[in-house]
Amino acid sequence: MKKAVFVAALVGALALIFVTTAPAGTVFDRILKKGELVVGITGTQPPLNATTKEGQIIGLDADIAKLIAKNMGVKVRFATLKFAALLPALQAGKVDMILSGMTMTPERNLKVAFIGPYYISGKGILTKAKNIAALQAADGLNDPQFKVAVLKASTSQEFVEKTAPQAKLVLTQSYDEALDLLFQDKVDALIADYPFCAFSAFRHADKELTAGQSRLTFEPLGIAVQEDPLLMNWLQNFMKMLDGSGQLGKLNERWFKDASWVKELP
Repeated sequence: MKKAVFVAALVGALALIFVTTAPAGTVFDRILKKGELVVGITGTQPPLNATTKEGQIIGLDADIAKLIAKNMGVKVRFATLKFAALLPALQAGKVDMILSGMTMTPERNLKVAFIGPYYISGKGILTKAKNIAALQAADGLNDPQFKVAVLKASTSQEFVEKTAPQAKLVLTQSYDEALDLLFQDKVDALIADYPFCAFSAFRHADKELTAGQSRLTFEPLGIAVQEDPLLMNWLQNFMKMLDGSGQLGKLNERWFKDASWVKELP
């Protein structure tokens, strides 16, 4: 308890120092003047982020965003967008940061800055049990007969294009749309972040879904922001403190090992 209080005090002190010295005209200054942190998020990537029956955004990403806003001394507002619209929104200044299971790729890093990683993910495969034998054949996914759903403008799309160019790629705007296609047998498999695949197989066991047992790639997830040295420095220090205090680890356990929150979903 004493450690938690001490860490909270340090984080609060750090936020106070940066908040009171934010140069006018910076992204950080804009956030502080508005008294609001606008976070771009899809709300459709459980357990990283999801939307409850009441329309509330929950998940690991949401909890981190709330802690960031709290320690900045501002309110948080989630701007729910399609995944492909997140980066354009950040570049246009419509959101202050992106916290939505976004992999820190070199290509994206040419456009925006990243803080992290706050979680190490990787690609997973989700399919119906009846398709397993065919997927385990010599060519696997790389077969013209396979229809594979992926999130548009995601690293999943890049992964399939590079590793299974012969498969028929079906681009979707959300994981919900991709899942629905899989349920209706309009696609044979879904490539997505491994945590989502594992979660979906667990949640929709009645649909005979199965997920691969291991990550297919290494994908560090980060917080995307516009280039603002002070904001970037603040976030780097804050995330180090969140990790070092053990709070980040507890959040991971909350969303990846405790399934009690699933009942809040539609």
